[in-house]
Amino acid sequence: MARKFSAPYQSEPVSGLATGARNLAVFSVVAVVVSILIVRFGFLEMKPALATFFGALGCAALSILVSLAAFAAIWQNGSRGMSRILLALLIDAVVLAYPAYLALQYRKLPPIHDVTTDPINPPRFEALARLRSGDGANTAVYAGLYSAEQQRRAYPDIEPVELEIPVNRAYAIALQLVNKRKWLVIDERAPQPERPIGRIEAVARTPIMGFREDVAIRVTPNGEDSRVDIRSSSRYFESDLGSNATRITKLIDDINTAADTDNLKPVKKVVPPPKAPAKTVKK
Repeated sequence: MARKFSAPYQSEPVSGLATGARNLAVFSVVAVVVSILIVRFGFLEMKPALATFFGALGCAALSILVSLAAFAAIWQNGSRGMSRILLALLIDAVVLAYPAYLALQYRKLPPIHDVTTDPINPPRFEALARLRSGDGANTAVYAGLYSAEQQRRAYPDIEPVELEIPVNRAYAIALQLVNKRKWLVIDERAPQPERPIGRIEAVARTPIMGFREDVAIRVTPNGEDSRVDIRSSSRYFESDLGSNATRITKLIDDINTAADTDNLKPVKKVVPPPKAPAKTVKK
């Protein structure tokens, strides 16, 4: 049977499936934004925030399925709505791209959440320990030798920072870099003559979701030089997807760069004051 064409002044109806796919995609974006705001500003506990986030991903995946069904329907009955399908697929791709990347990282990287330059004697969480006692939070105690071995295999370049500058100068550089990154400093203790070890405890945030990851920095004297040890640990989840190792690596590079610049500063020569002209004695 030949297909009947509508009169010129009549148009084919818009596919309801296409409209549904677009609406689901838009809703997934709104839900993702809401979940990010919940985590960043602490409106709810972690579990409701994650439930909102994964619900948004589910809506995006469902939108893709509905888009395919809408495309098949349009192909069969000639209804309109292809632009809505394309818009839905574009939004779904944007929503799912980063979670897909994280899923790939989860398969590639070791399932650890606590990374340090000194696995034998890692910097301790003291002030931060109180913040890690909530429901579902990881313990403030270092994860142990299993985590250390996994870290050694995945991130062999993470080692203590040996600096040829005094401990007070090394501490000042570390604190300056922490403040530059706008981490929330919970505790800072500069080296003192009776206690020459400097400590910094701060809270960093992941770039998108804003998950809290705790950082402890210890600066110790090594003769006239100094040593900096860093520990970064996710407050939630068993796997950090490489975020703590990336944070420590970048901080190590910045500390070394700042220390090298400090060593290259020219020493100001002390210019003696000009001598007053000798007074002549009139005879």
